[in-house]
Amino acid sequence: MRLQNIEPHPLLKSYIDKMWLFESSGKMPVEDLKLVVPNGRCKISIAFRNGIVASVNGKTFTSKEDNISLTGLVDVPVILDVEDDIITGTIVVEFNPRGAYRFFQVSLNDIKNQIHPLKDILGTVSQYLEVQISNVGTVSEKIDLLQKFLLKQLILTAQDLVFEYCVEKIVSSKGKVTVKELEKKTEYSSRWLNKKFAVNLGVSPKSLSTIIRFNQYYNAVANNNEMDFMQNAFYDYYYDQSHFLKEFKRFTGLSHSGFENTSNDFGKLFYKE
Repeated sequence: MRLQNIEPHPLLKSYIDKMWLFESSGKMPVEDLKLVVPNGRCKISIAFRNGIVASVNGKTFTSKEDNISLTGLVDVPVILDVEDDIITGTIVVEFNPRGAYRFFQVSLNDIKNQIHPLKDILGTVSQYLEVQISNVGTVSEKIDLLQKFLLKQLILTAQDLVFEYCVEKIVSSKGKVTVKELEKKTEYSSRWLNKKFAVNLGVSPKSLSTIIRFNQYYNAVANNNEMDFMQNAFYDYYYDQSHFLKEFKRFTGLSHSGFENTSNDFGKLFYKE
């Protein structure tokens, strides 16, 4: 299996954290956990060769071959695999937490922890894009069509400066900024901010902060096989060890010891730098 990073169009960079091409020769090994933890990003995926199957909150979602899917923000662990044991190719766009609302004209709270065909969200414009992408032969042509589509979508929704400011504060502080601080800096109430985040992202500012805090540690371990989750440096953003372990189980579905005794090479692949 291979994951190749793709450079986003310059006008999309402010809204996209990562674009990548995933390829594999078939299903993931049975012994692999295939666990993907939350990272605070909504995603578009194009399964142009074979389909992708995801288990989220006990529900199974299948992104069929040649379909475009939209994944709302996920705040629970996901088990991911390819649909059939054949060669697989998938293009994925991961929007940063302040970016997705500009492209879909839908309350992102309505699709939280869900995966939907993009045509169910955007209708005929997405169906036309699917046909275009399936009719071109190369991956680079598919990526070019997708990015041109996103550039057109970007101009349909006005920029929400207050929301984007709050997200940036949460991300830059690595999840340490409080809602009270955001209230003071913006002069908007926590109730207003929670409603704004629900529509534009799908979760509250506090929930985004917990995801950001945990994700930085998960990224560190994914990129350094010698690093362990139990190192003291991982508690800087938590009240104590028990608080950290509680969040660990929330986002992985497993205890620390249970996770350490499993193989999750596929899941860690998505966090490699």
